[in-house]
Amino acid sequence: MKNNPISYYSTNLRSPEVTFREALLKGLAPDGGLYMPRSIPLLPKEEMESFSYINYHQIAFRVLNSFLGSEIESDHLRELCLDAYNYEVPIEKVYERNYVMRLDQGPTASFKDFAVRMMGRLMQHFLSLENRHLTILTATSGDTGSAVANAFYGLDNIKVIILYPAGEVTAVQRKQMTTLKKNIKVFAVNGKFDDCQRLVKTAFNDPLLSHIPLSSANSINIGRLLPQAVYYFYAWAKLSGKKDNPVIFSVPSGNFGNLMGGLIAREMGLPVKKFIITTNENDEVPEFLLTGDYKAISPSMNCISSAMNVGHPSNLSRIVALYGGIMDEKGYIIKAPDIDKMRSDFKGVRVTDEDTRETITGSYNHYGLMLEPHGAVAWKGLQKYLGEVREEKNICVALETAHPSKFGDEMVKILGIDPVAHYSLEKLGVLEEEFINMENDYSELSEHILGNQ
Repeated sequence: MKNNPISYYSTNLRSPEVTFREALLKGLAPDGGLYMPRSIPLLPKEEMESFSYINYHQIAFRVLNSFLGSEIESDHLRELCLDAYNYEVPIEKVYERNYVMRLDQGPTASFKDFAVRMMGRLMQHFLSLENRHLTILTATSGDTGSAVANAFYGLDNIKVIILYPAGEVTAVQRKQMTTLKKNIKVFAVNGKFDDCQRLVKTAFNDPLLSHIPLSSANSINIGRLLPQAVYYFYAWAKLSGKKDNPVIFSVPSGNFGNLMGGLIAREMGLPVKKFIITTNENDEVPEFLLTGDYKAISPSMNCISSAMNVGHPSNLSRIVALYGGIMDEKGYIIKAPDIDKMRSDFKGVRVTDEDTRETITGSYNHYGLMLEPHGAVAWKGLQKYLGEVREEKNICVALETAHPSKFGDEMVKILGIDPVAHYSLEKLGVLEEEFINMENDYSELSEHILGNQ
């Protein structure tokens, strides 16, 4: 007999608790909060240590089944994992016990593939059970949009609307979204990523749209975060695999869904010594850890690590909740989290564009290690941390979140080298784009949603 489903509560604490299926299909809670699991299953030590001997898709099944086993048949979930994770996950040794995990080998050359491919398959499964239709509304600062577009492309019962800040994504990232068409609609917003995110959240809370089934593929959706916990288990299993060997992870952070996936893994029992939170010049979270005073950055800074150009990360409210606090969707802290515990668990590091470029050059010249801007931010954060602690003997893993060829123009400027294109990018140049320019005006978005049902 199956256990009762894990319930999910809103970080604003004013909405009823729901099942995973409901949280996945809703995206955002009715009170504007983000869904969090009421309880997080703990994996036995023996099961985690067995991960060293199995493949990525098998680890994904074990991790996700612990959350979803009461809501989806195990055999079907196993098939979904096998289908979603049919590509390599390289872990590259750089020197001594320091590694880079390359999360850039999926169909859109981005770490977002790990989350969105599984989320799309789970949505399709639950929608088919009820013969329902859904409109996915998502904001992107770069890679989320392309991963979402790819994962949901051509599905008959799902429409996708993607908003991105005009001029703040690379040409490759834009074309990955705008050349698909069919059920994928793309809007270039005259604003910042935070504006796109605000427009999406406004739509979810608009009573005039209440009759339209909307959901999100941003990391505001809990369906994005559970799959992201898997690659932390994978890295630990392949490099350590013993409960008494904790790992240090350096996580490039924008909207903080990537870090939240790691925190879920740690709460499930994964041995983590510390998370290094590395941001670009949008350093509101490192400053929060330093001062205890949270101040969003508005407008956000436009840095070459474009997917991290976030002045107020949505997932911070989940992190605050995990540490006993309450933060509303606007960033106001209603109840302070345990800041001392957060400082113990995290190391916040700010990395400038100058640092990023120097890291790309230095890592390539010294180690033959090619990093794109986001991976360079993570690697620089790790090096800063190691420079402070000096005698660190733990395994350290920096996360590379996109393929260097997605940032070819910047790589040529920095290294004088045009990276070999990822297979998914080879034909983009000859495909015709289709997108809509819009002002930072919610009425334009709502009119489109209402007119296309």
